[in-house]
Amino acid sequence: MKISPGVNLEFIRCEDKPFAEGVWQAAQLGYRYVEPMVHLGRELLSEAGYFHSFSLDDDPLYMKEVLDRNGVIPSGLSSHCPLMRPEISVPYLRRAIQCAAAIGAPVVNTDEGIRPDWLSDEECFQVMKYTLSVVLQTAERYGVYVGIEPHQSISKTTEGLLRIATLVDSPFLKVNYDTGNAFLGGEDPYEGLSQVLDRLVHIHAKDISVQHADEERGKVTGTPVGCACGDGVIDWARVVSILGSAGWEGVLSVECGTPEQARRSLKHLNEVLEAV
Repeated sequence: MKISPGVNLEFIRCEDKPFAEGVWQAAQLGYRYVEPMVHLGRELLSEAGYFHSFSLDDDPLYMKEVLDRNGVIPSGLSSHCPLMRPEISVPYLRRAIQCAAAIGAPVVNTDEGIRPDWLSDEECFQVMKYTLSVVLQTAERYGVYVGIEPHQSISKTTEGLLRIATLVDSPFLKVNYDTGNAFLGGEDPYEGLSQVLDRLVHIHAKDISVQHADEERGKVTGTPVGCACGDGVIDWARVVSILGSAGWEGVLSVECGTPEQARRSLKHLNEVLEAV
């Protein structure tokens, strides 16, 4: 695999299309790797075919059939949940891990979620440690990694991200680094990436437009999607050089807002990978 471009299915959200349509469009654009999003229960827009998220109540082998039919491979599952609310996160992540194992996805990607205001600073970490301790028992049985992403109030800093990613002593607790979220949170994404390399399992290749950076950097902890890779502030040649120097192999999963941005992102990343 070495370093390969992939795409998070968020790129199809703007078109109000279902999961299968998003996978088909990703394949038509030339992507070999995709990152589906999963949810518990039944969600109205997905059931009506207007949203790309896949219900964990459906057969995961149907998801695999769709992926196989389009000749794409899952780089991971987008499985974000509030780690500080174990009543939600434990059953959700367990089901996501089982789905990931069934379709051959190596990692489920999540973050700590929005912090409940009734938890103290220390209680936050105690509750997350409990959640992750339970979830990682399932992850270890199924051989699926849990990737913690910089996206919320604690993980927006590299220090906070690494504290969460080391709460439990397990080889299956890793980092899914998001370049755009780290940048918007006020971090140096290149320094942050270098610090998490020994735990890195997956990357969200998110670029941030100059206007977006000017308006929100240091004011937010992340953003759902970015602009096309190569159109914004992230230096992808530098990112790839850091990864290459460390001998890292994996997927740069593009998080952008439209199919056209996904097309331009793939073109840019392929050019960078070839050059570097």
